[in-house]
Amino acid sequence: MIDLARARDVAVAAAEEAGAALAPGARFAAWAKGVDDVVTDLDHRAEQIILGRLRDAYPGHAVLAEESGRSGGPAEDAAALWIVDPLDGTHNLTIGLPAYSVGIALCLDGAPAVGVIHDPITRRTWSAVRGDGPRGPGGTPLAPGPARSGTAPIVSYVQGYPVGRTDPTALAYKYLLGARARRLLQLWSPQLTWVMLAQGLIDAVIGYRTGLVDLPAGALIATEAGVVLTALDGGPFELSVADDEHSFIAARPEAVASLVELLETASALDLPPLS
Repeated sequence: MIDLARARDVAVAAAEEAGAALAPGARFAAWAKGVDDVVTDLDHRAEQIILGRLRDAYPGHAVLAEESGRSGGPAEDAAALWIVDPLDGTHNLTIGLPAYSVGIALCLDGAPAVGVIHDPITRRTWSAVRGDGPRGPGGTPLAPGPARSGTAPIVSYVQGYPVGRTDPTALAYKYLLGARARRLLQLWSPQLTWVMLAQGLIDAVIGYRTGLVDLPAGALIATEAGVVLTALDGGPFELSVADDEHSFIAARPEAVASLVELLETASALDLPPLS
């Protein structure tokens, strides 16, 4: 039996130590990583800090990390998997935009049980243990703000790296969301927008074929704050650690139906082809 409160403490300490290595002014080297992606030596440095903490505390647990992949073995808990995003928003870091974060989640039987997100710029940390509610900086309970006035939502749109620039579905979603939303955020650091959603500062996060590593920590914090996750058609959504891509709507329950309708309208658009 895993003590989830202790697991959160371990993850918070690891995320904050890694965040110190990512503090503003840290020097770094960057190089290309696949197509339209970039990595820095700070990604690797932060990841090694986190892995060291997790391996010391839970030597038998498996870990899936952004840069080094899956490691460790299920010697103690075959159902326990740590998912580590050591630097979510590397592009932002490289262009001097102070919007990036550290994310750590513990998944049990495929579902997030502990989630931690740390902002190295403000040195604030948010976390959640499944069933225990979200916590903000200093470990204080996170109380979502009141519902925002106005009809048009503020939406964060996130798509995975495999999505091409001319993907017709992505183009349609961004076109209609840009036209109908009050603001459309594409922050390049999805974990920060999950925290904004949990706080009630934005109305939804919409993901299209997103990766796994930056999803479970934020999804747990947001759902513990009352957000619901659905498939893009409003049906059930299952976060599976076995899947490489996830498409979803995350929003307050009362906002889901209108977002489903909007995405259905976008899917029916006949946009001119791009080459």
